Amino acid sequence: MTVTIWVDADACPMVVREILFKAAERTGVSLTLIANQAVRVPPSRYISAVQVSSGFDVADNEIVRRAVAGDLVITSDIPLAAEVIEKGALALSPRGELLTSDNVRGRLMMRDFMDTMRSSGVHSGGGAAAYSATDKQAFANQLDRYLARQR
Repeated sequence: MTVTIWVDADACPMVVREILFKAAERTGVSLTLIANQAVRVPPSRYISAVQVSSGFDVADNEIVRRAVAGDLVITSDIPLAAEVIEKGALALSPRGELLTSDNVRGRLMMRDFMDTMRSSGVHSGGGAAAYSATDKQAFANQLDRYLARQR
């Protein structure tokens, strides 16, 4: 396989990282975690980690710089997903939502709308729900579909 899986690792759940580590070993796909802090990865010829300087969007910008068409980016950051999709990559959230050119614009508009509402004082409820076994399964299923298409 010549594609790379890029991980926005600062906010990626450990359970997702574990799934990715196993998939990289099983399939030989290149997996790179990018974060503002040191990230532990198992010793592997397929898995690496890159620590970038701290700062707003530094890790995101590094992922955008490195990702190419056909790559997969693991992120829950909608603006990052939109940028890599524009380059021809795919984006997959840790909850198993595959973001594509067909659905990322709508998600980006909703995110921006909610930001505007919050900044004007409207409270929209709590944060995201806890990561569940259903989320883990949805992520693993989407990852398996992506990897199967690469063979």
